[in-house]
Order: sequence, then structure tokens, then C-alpha cells
Amino acid sequence: MNGLLNFLIDIASTPALLVALIAVLGNALQKKSADHIIKGGIKTFVGFLVVTAGAGVIVDSLEPFGEMFRQAFNVSGVVPNNEAIVAVALTTYGTYTALIMLFGMIFNIIVARITRFKYIYLTGHAMLYMAAMIAVILSVTGLTGVSLVLVGGLALGLHNAIFPALAQPFTKEITKNNTVALGHTGNFGYALSGLIGRLVGDKSKSTEDVNFPKGLEFLRDSTVSITLTMSIVYVIVALFAGNQYVSENLSDGMNYILFSLQQAGLFAAGVFVILAGVRLILAEIVPAFKGISEKLVPNSVPALDCPIVFPYAPNAVLIGFLTSFVGGIVSLLVMVAMGTTVIIPGVVPHFFCGATAGVYGNATGGVRGAVVGSFIHGIFISFMPILLMPVMGELGFQGTSFSDTDYGVVGILLGSFANYGGKALVIGGVLAILAILIGLTMMNRNKEVA
Repeated sequence: MNGLLNFLIDIASTPALLVALIAVLGNALQKKSADHIIKGGIKTFVGFLVVTAGAGVIVDSLEPFGEMFRQAFNVSGVVPNNEAIVAVALTTYGTYTALIMLFGMIFNIIVARITRFKYIYLTGHAMLYMAAMIAVILSVTGLTGVSLVLVGGLALGLHNAIFPALAQPFTKEITKNNTVALGHTGNFGYALSGLIGRLVGDKSKSTEDVNFPKGLEFLRDSTVSITLTMSIVYVIVALFAGNQYVSENLSDGMNYILFSLQQAGLFAAGVFVILAGVRLILAEIVPAFKGISEKLVPNSVPALDCPIVFPYAPNAVLIGFLTSFVGGIVSLLVMVAMGTTVIIPGVVPHFFCGATAGVYGNATGGVRGAVVGSFIHGIFISFMPILLMPVMGELGFQGTSFSDTDYGVVGILLGSFANYGGKALVIGGVLAILAILIGLTMMNRNKEVA
């Protein structure tokens, strides 16, 4: 039994396998030919591996940047990193995490079937991380056994249906259709960035339409502009960190300027690879998902990882990352002045989440929306971990924390239920949210009938 459970969890937590199987199932339900089914599954599988490889290149290029930043400006504190905090959580809460994730996927399908929130969350690693956080908080609350798994699974299933819906009005402005949604743990922040862009920006002045002087038109190529911009950023930080530190601790003796230029190039290469992989995935998964939608959950929409929006505004990706990171630095200075726990800007979350926030801000508010939206997003993912850490028991004092906005929203909400009403309010609160979704669905149906 444990072997089968572990096998299912391995599939669910491996995005390439999970989404490839979804593509195979979708094509099969549409009674496509065997060669079409096989081709769709393989291309989706390879596409996700390409995206994963690109993300890995970016992470590898950003890690030394983070080390140089801490050395250059002599800061210490909590570094938000989802992978690090989940690794710690799984040592104690691994079984609960796996079961919550499994039941979360089942509840997601049920919620999508019976309510108007027709989103099927397909980002496996994001589900795993959210399941780990929910397992920790519910355990601290005092829930155990079957009740913890069922309540945690329902909470995860509700998250998987609700949060793509928060961002979907803005996602449709980016993609110009309703065939795909965003399934990532930063959806609250992306929706916030889209809203801010709408309030302060001008969507007619897109980041992708920036006019360059004739001699600088080569900067319209996103690979060129990303490489040059990141080279400048890396070199500046390296100069502050010093050649001795970089050579002895990061570059294996390589000159610190040359090392910085190499890392900037790797960053741009990672973005290039991600964009290629996303195009491959979308070409297969969206048509294949039609079969799932027609047979299992009518009118459902697949919710995929945040890089799916990168090809729509590559310039906004870079702008969003940089301005979100600046928001993190400003937040750090405020925390030092206030004497609170210091959250050091995590370069990886500021890239993936900040870049996505930039795309959303640009969709509704152009350049100004991308800048302001992602800057405020950077402030949110800096201060939210401070509010989240107290509800996570001993795990809140590990020198790292969850980074993305959705962890903060879900974690703080569950923690507040526990603080004000204990286990009863946690269970009642989760059920109340389900009741609200059903109520909204019934109201919508009544309006359609009228």
C-alpha cells in the first residue's frame, strides 16, 4: 500500500510526468489516433523537462549572486526559500504532506466539478510545497490522523481552485483567451500587480513596445537585453563583494568580473530555454485538455506554472524581477530600522514571482504597471514571511521560510483560525469557504436562469 502511495505521489509531484499523463488522457478521451496520443504525451513531457532545465540554469546562476549580495552588503537574517523550508518540513511531516497532496488533487477535481471555479491545478511541485505548509500548520493546531488529512486535503483543493480564479481576469488580458490559467503559489501577488497596473498605469505603453534609438535597436532582442542588464547588475554586486571573496568562495579561482559575466549569460540562457519549453507545452496541453474538460469537469481550465506567461512579455520579465528585488531591498532597510526579523531578499523567488508580477502589471498598466506592480509585490513577499513564521511552530525558526504570496495568505488564514478558535474553527472555516463557493455558484446559476 505504501509503495503504491509513494508511486502516485512521485507522479503527482513530478510536473513533467503529471502533465504528460494529462495530455495522454485528454487525447485519448477525444479518441485521437495512437500516434497523436503518443506524440502529444512525449512533446508535453519533453516540454516540461525543457522548462525545468531552464529554471535549473536560472537558479544555479542566481545562487552565487545571492551569496555575493550578502557578502557585499553584510546582511544576515531569514532567507525565504521554498525548497529549503519544504526539505526541513518533510523530515517530520512527510507522510501527512503526501496524503494531503493526494487528497488535495481529488478535492480540486470535486470542487471544480460542483462549483463555478473550473480550474484544475497541474503544477505538481507547487502543490507539494503548499501541502507541506498546510501539514505543518494543522499539526501545530492539534489536528492528527484522518481529520488532519481530510481537512488539509480540502484546504489544498480549495486553494487549487480559488487562486487561479483570482488571477484569471488578468491572465486573460495576457493570453487574450481563456484556454489556460496560472497555477502557481504567487497568484495573489500577480492579481495584486495586475490590479495595481490597472490603477496607476497605461496598458497602451507596453514594455514590449519601448522605442530604442536606431543604434540601440538590437536591445529589442530579449536575449541581448537580458544578458546586458544582468551583466551590469552582477558586476556591480561583484565589485562590492570583492575579487578575493568571489574567487575563493564562488568562482573556483576565476576572475570575479569574468565570473559575473558568465553567470549573467547563464541567466539569459535559462530564460531562453524556458521560453522554448513553454511554447512546446502550450502547443500540446491546451488542445489535449479539451478531452478532460468535456468528459470529467465540463469547461475546466488547466492551471500551469508561472513561466507560461513569460513569452508574452519578455521585457516585463526582466523589469519585474529587478523592481521586485528592489522592493525586497527597501523592505530589508525598513525591517532593520524597525528592529523586526530581517528578511533577506531571496533572489530566486524575486525572479520567478517578481518576473511574473511584472508581466501581469504590464498587461494592465504597461511599463508603469510592471514597475509599480512588481515593486509592491516585492514588498509583500518580504513582509508576509514575518507574519507567517509564528503560525508554523518550531519550523518558523529555521533561518528560512516560504516565500510566495499564496503561502502567506493560506498560512496566515489557517493560523488565524487556529489562534481564535482552535481545531473547531479551522475545520469550520475550511468548510465555510467550500460553502461560500457553492453559494456563489448557485447565485450565478440563478442569474443565468433569470
